[in-house]
Amino acid sequence: MKLLGNLIWVIFGGLLLALEYFIAGLILCITIVGIPFGIQAMRIGLLALWPFGRVVRSKGKSVGCLSTFMNVLWILIAGLMLAVEHVVLGAIFCITIIGIPFGLQHFKLAAIALTPFGHEVVSESKIG
Repeated sequence: MKLLGNLIWVIFGGLLLALEYFIAGLILCITIVGIPFGIQAMRIGLLALWPFGRVVRSKGKSVGCLSTFMNVLWILIAGLMLAVEHVVLGAIFCITIIGIPFGLQHFKLAAIALTPFGHEVVSESKIG
């Protein structure tokens, strides 16, 4: 079921969404200051490419002040806009019963798009 969901996701917009995150990540990596943000954008892009069967969770160790500062900076520059976009898309998808799984994936993307530092994406099979 995960494979079918991922294939439908990629065909109907997931590939374009992932490409947008990858391009933004490459642009952010042009400067030394932007490299951590570019890496996070690319991580979100990987999740946006193949979201079914993957989970976003906290890294477990305490988030340091640098991570908090980077999250605040991310939220002010792009994170809030990206999270709102994913929440709106998730709500639109959840209008129909068929779209609910895809809406839930957008809600998952909204969570990591808001605060990517201090979170990791893992496979559901690795959660134990």
